[in-house]
Amino acid sequence: MRIIIAGGHGKIALRLGRLLGSAATGLVRNPAHVADVEATGARAVVCDLESAGVEELAAILDGADAAVFAAGAGPGSGVARKDTVDRAASVLLADAAERAGVRRFLQVSSMGAGRPPAPGSDEVWTAYITAKTAAEEDLRRRGLDWTIVRPGGLTDEPGTGRVRLAPEVPRGTVPRDDVAAVLAELLRERAAIGRVLELVSGDTPIPEAIASVR
Repeated sequence: MRIIIAGGHGKIALRLGRLLGSAATGLVRNPAHVADVEATGARAVVCDLESAGVEELAAILDGADAAVFAAGAGPGSGVARKDTVDRAASVLLADAAERAGVRRFLQVSSMGAGRPPAPGSDEVWTAYITAKTAAEEDLRRRGLDWTIVRPGGLTDEPGTGRVRLAPEVPRGTVPRDDVAAVLAELLRERAAIGRVLELVSGDTPIPEAIASVR
C-alpha cells in the first residue's frame, strides 16, 4: 500500500504517518520539515501545493493506492490562505489523483462545513468554513472513491480508540490521535466510500464505528 498525505507536517498527518509507516509519503512545503515526517517512519517529498502544477503532483501520485488531504493553512493565517490551502490545494490534489488514476481519496474537513457560517462569525473563521465547504463540494462532484471526515474540535489529548462517527453527530471534541486512527482504518477497509462523516469522541471502538457506516 502506498498512501500520499497532503499537509504531511500537520499534526493529524504526522500521527497518520506513524500508523502507516513506510506506506505513507507526506508532502511538505518546507524542506526543514522532511526530518520530522521521516521520524514517524513515513517518507517525505517536498511539494508546495500553493505553487505546484497538476502534472508535477500527478507524477508524485503515480502508482499510489490512495491520497489523503490533511492540509490546512493553520492558526494565524489570513483569509487569502484559507482559500489557497483549504480549498484550492484540495482541488489540486483531486485533479492530480484523477490524472494519476488514484481513485481512493480521503478529505479531512471540519465540523461546520456544508452549511453557511453563523451570522456574526469571525472573518477568518467564515473564510475557513467557506473554503472547506467549497472543497467538499468539488470532491463530491468527482468520480473518485472519496470519503469526507469532519472532525469536531481537535485536541492533543491521548487517543482513546473510541469515537462517535456518523453523517451528523452532536458537537464535541476529538483527539488528533483518534482522527488519525479513523483515517488509517478507512484506508485499510476501503470503508464509507461516498460518505460525509462527522467525528467526535464517543464510546464506540473505531473498527465498530467504521463498520456501522460502511
